[in-house]
Amino acid sequence: MPAAIPVRPETSATRVLLTGFEPFGGEAVNPSWQAVSLVAAGPPPGVQVTAARLSCVFGTALDELAVAVEQADPDLVLCVGQAGGRTGISVERVAINVDDARIPDNAGRQPVDEPVVADGPAAYFAALPVKACVAAVRAAGIPASVSQTAGTFVCNHVFYGLAHLIATRRPALRGGFVHVPYAPEQVVDRAEPSLPIDTVAQALRAVITAAVTTREDLRVAEGATH
Repeated sequence: MPAAIPVRPETSATRVLLTGFEPFGGEAVNPSWQAVSLVAAGPPPGVQVTAARLSCVFGTALDELAVAVEQADPDLVLCVGQAGGRTGISVERVAINVDDARIPDNAGRQPVDEPVVADGPAAYFAALPVKACVAAVRAAGIPASVSQTAGTFVCNHVFYGLAHLIATRRPALRGGFVHVPYAPEQVVDRAEPSLPIDTVAQALRAVITAAVTTREDLRVAEGATH
């Protein structure tokens, strides 16, 4: 079951569910959960936040997400995960219907070329103003970009599962996925990019605010050539 951090209720507030992951791959921490916890403790104005920690386990994470959505009844869901090696905040554009694990998850599962949802569509676009979210993070002085792939591990699994839930059960719900770099303590002994957790939390607040206040996305070039 996900660990939930309720924040004081505000009747007129937009309800937001944030999810982060438990540590995986031998790491002691996961910056996604660290940053999500900070945002839950200090949400943007006019926003009521519930935070849920998901297992880094195929299948289980989707069950936990479904429970968290049911309990929080949110207007917006923002799932957050670690993307070691990335230099800034990545707002994901598309989730694909495939699990192809390079490493085992925390339960030892390692699906290869399996669908996230049997007979589901090949992909879903995020139900977020992706480019406006990126612009908001940059306006806060934090590096950010549109990402064209969320990988094929548990992060994409959750992103696709969320998108499928929205498409099939909660059409009024908005949601998407954000990847964040390593925390500084994870890279003390190796040359990898990182961002302080409070900076990541600031970026997530900017994403939430943009997602809540923007209905039509920016039309600016944020594509990739490879």
